Amino acid sequence: MPWSTSDIADAVEAGLKKCAHEADLEQAVYGIDVLDELGLHPLIELAMSDGGYGVWREQRYPDDRQKTRRSEGLRCDMVLTHDGLPLRDPLIKGTLFDDQPAADPEASYWLEVKAVSQFETSGPFPRYSAELLSPVVKDIKKIWSDGSIRHGGLLLILFTASQEIAEHDLATWHTRCLDKNYPVGPPAVRGFDINDRIGNAWCAIAVFGIRGG
Repeated sequence: MPWSTSDIADAVEAGLKKCAHEADLEQAVYGIDVLDELGLHPLIELAMSDGGYGVWREQRYPDDRQKTRRSEGLRCDMVLTHDGLPLRDPLIKGTLFDDQPAADPEASYWLEVKAVSQFETSGPFPRYSAELLSPVVKDIKKIWSDGSIRHGGLLLILFTASQEIAEHDLATWHTRCLDKNYPVGPPAVRGFDINDRIGNAWCAIAVFGIRGG
């Protein structure tokens, strides 16, 4: 079954939009835009699960999964599988213990997640541009450099003052990646209005395919 960045973006949009709406109904002091990256992970996981995907967080990259010590190796934020299947453990593949349906790492979708807000509770985030240009590119390189990954992508979530700012920044970021010859495909972009509590009024969701994503 092929992977679709559009389907992934749709699932994330639906899940985050639901969470934002629930915060509004509760008249919460703050919305989802105050959550840091790790704080958003459970919401994204739930969104992907509701979308029919298997979601496996903090999994070792394929090139590192052969290491006997499970604490060793780089980890990916999320690995998606079709039909909710678990991710096959290479250390038991082909053994008597490998007797349950599972998805091979090569057939799964390796997804790094990055979230950046233009405004924080204390005011404008001074490192907004820097966070886009440095750590995000490092995530691209992690997927790109793993020779076993066939399907991978980057989920970039921006909380900004307006839709226009988000679209401009996403386009600029993508252009810079292409200028540096990074293997980043055109994004599947989604977005929705959020209540402006601290300066952010738009949530942008972009899924960029990397290495066959």
